[in-house]
Amino acid sequence: MKSKLLIFSFFLAVGFANAQTATEILAKAQNQAKIENKNVFVIFHASWCGWCKKMEKNMDDPKVKAYFDSNYVKTFITVQERAEKKNLETPGGDLINEKFGGKNQGLPFWVILDANGNVLEDSKVNGENIGGPASEDEVASLISKLEKTTKNEKVNSENIKEVFILKKK
Repeated sequence: MKSKLLIFSFFLAVGFANAQTATEILAKAQNQAKIENKNVFVIFHASWCGWCKKMEKNMDDPKVKAYFDSNYVKTFITVQERAEKKNLETPGGDLINEKFGGKNQGLPFWVILDANGNVLEDSKVNGENIGGPASEDEVASLISKLEKTTKNEKVNSENIKEVFILKKK
């Protein structure tokens, strides 16, 4: 039994040692953005966050996926996990989240960077995080931010509204 525990601990430690840091993830995304003439869309998320999952699902919706893929290198940094899932966090993710103004903003928190790492936009409006935008006003703010950071394919605001605005049942 002790040998199994020792082997498991070894593989767990190796897994942590090989986990990409937030800084490495950003550097890779920025390099890819330079090559592809795109900006970087960084989403800080957690496994327990329903709004994070909705944001990611919306960005992958067939009506808007081509737009996001054409204009942004999407990358994800896992932060704020609960104690039992702390191993899922991206090493250094909390520090990068704080650097970009996401501390105490809730999740998802996102920033749009140029290929050199300069912040172009973030998910705050009047100091408040809109996170996964769902209301008409939040989605209008998202569209405005996308229009300012689009490099290739033009924003189709009607498609963004159709996908992101939460429908009342």
